[in-house]
Amino acid sequence: MQTPESPPDFAQLGLTAPVLQAVQALGYELPTPIQSQCIPHLLAGRDLLGQAQTGTGKTAAFALPLLCRIDPAQGKPQVLVLTPTRELALQVAEAFQSYARRLPGFHVLPIYGGQSYSLQIRQLQRGAQVVVGTPGRVMDHLRRGTLSLAAIRTLVLDEADEMLNMGFVEDIEWIFDQAPKPRQVALFSATMPETIRKVTQRHLVDPVEIRVATRPETVLTTTQRHCVVTRYHKLDMLTRVLELETFDAMLVFVRTKNATEELAEKLVAHGFAAEALNGDMSQVMRERTVERLKGGRIDILVATDVAARGLDVDRITHVVNYDIPNDPESYVHRIGRTGRAGREGHALLLVEPRERYLLQAIERTIRQRIPPLEPPSADRLSEHRIDRFTQMLRATLAEQDLDFFYRLVARIGQEQELDLLDIAAALTYLAQRGRPLDVTESIPPARVERSTHDGFGRDGRPPRFERPRDGEQRGHSERTPRQERTGGDDRPGPSGTRRERGARNGQVPMHNYRIEVGRRDGVTPREIVGAIANEAGLEGRHIGRITIQDDHTTLDLPDGMPREVQQLLRRVIVCGKRLELSRAAVSDAPGEEHPGRGSKRTRRPPEDA
Repeated sequence: MQTPESPPDFAQLGLTAPVLQAVQALGYELPTPIQSQCIPHLLAGRDLLGQAQTGTGKTAAFALPLLCRIDPAQGKPQVLVLTPTRELALQVAEAFQSYARRLPGFHVLPIYGGQSYSLQIRQLQRGAQVVVGTPGRVMDHLRRGTLSLAAIRTLVLDEADEMLNMGFVEDIEWIFDQAPKPRQVALFSATMPETIRKVTQRHLVDPVEIRVATRPETVLTTTQRHCVVTRYHKLDMLTRVLELETFDAMLVFVRTKNATEELAEKLVAHGFAAEALNGDMSQVMRERTVERLKGGRIDILVATDVAARGLDVDRITHVVNYDIPNDPESYVHRIGRTGRAGREGHALLLVEPRERYLLQAIERTIRQRIPPLEPPSADRLSEHRIDRFTQMLRATLAEQDLDFFYRLVARIGQEQELDLLDIAAALTYLAQRGRPLDVTESIPPARVERSTHDGFGRDGRPPRFERPRDGEQRGHSERTPRQERTGGDDRPGPSGTRRERGARNGQVPMHNYRIEVGRRDGVTPREIVGAIANEAGLEGRHIGRITIQDDHTTLDLPDGMPREVQQLLRRVIVCGKRLELSRAAVSDAPGEEHPGRGSKRTRRPPEDA
């Protein structure tokens, strides 16, 4: 077992000049414990077994030394990295590309399921020194003969325990059999179960063992909160937090380069000093933007993971995960931008309803629960704005010479025969038009509920529909064929329970909508609920009665859905047809009493009912 005596800097670890220059350009200062211990052994060609939690910097721990051993002049794969997910494959590939920016002729290729084979084959034919992939897609290319491991020098298993838990053990064994010997093997895992030990015994030769099992300190020193909110209300949620929260500087993380520009522009339009930081920016522009943040000329930086690497600004008191990362390690890296050197830091995580399993994965990784944040209400925001407006009035009365304005208001009141209170009210209205003091609620409470994600399976995956507790209504997945045709009205079901939905228990006001897909298209309630729940961010229990006709379907959805949500649902394709969501006409809907709407409609039964 290796234990570091004193932490060296990157220049002392033996990295080649191009790799060291890239590390310094990214702003990395001191290596993490896993990096300082792993890099010398991997540079020496040793097999290595590393145990480290996510967020400790293990990607750089193997990427940096392996890049030093790459021959850029040889276009064949020399390093193969296996990861359990496509998200991690992309992240690792991006890291390799960042660290190899000073290596001319270097290429890294991520290959994973869900992407076109023809595209990956063309990229493999062009040549890549490093291939990062998921086991299944790597096996596919090996069987097709489109990927050759003949020149492989090093095999890396990243998050090996996760891959074995997902059932990839036989795939990994098969891939190992295709790789030539001798070769260097590096295996990284957060835990060391017996299966990992068996893989180590079979495939690693005299490995050095590195263990860094402590949680990153920033996780412990940062106050973390999360809020469940649909994608359409994220901006509203963020701007409310920005108004109500006291912060010095803030770093907001999104997934894509385009999103940095779009969100920064929207924040500026709301009156905040914000700028984007992404990989398309030149180094000069990046440095200038960071200096503006350090100097206080901007307060909010909207960035991607890659662009924010190496960023260390003392002013950053808050980190917002506007888009939840797919990899828990990214979350730890992100919130590590605040709460450094013992300073107090704050982190907010915005979670879409269908992303709760990612929240649970993050909580398992950091080994602590992230408490929910109550979405700031319109009343609270109104009171805050009124208080601030009142303070501005008092400060103006105390500090400014208002004699001219006293005379002006008095003259206007006299000449126009206006009451002074009326003038004050009108002037207040004009002063607050850009940011109204009377805020209307735009985040539906039913869709931004406090998260209690205890109903998730042990594997961390979300259920397709929320499972009912005893005494609660059942979901669409348990409907009988008759109920699928008629929409499951209030008649008792086989178990004696009533098929009631959110529209019937008074929790959420509902409205009847029509979609242009019906029984002739082969649609079922399950497909309708799945499509709408995924695209609109609605939970299955918030979708009411569904009535499938031959050429269309009517269904109950929460009243007051934002216009952009309705427009999105018009374009959603189910069974090969666009939904074309619209408000249902009276003749479209079944003729039974709808609580909360008070209208009785003539029921038109399906032809085959």
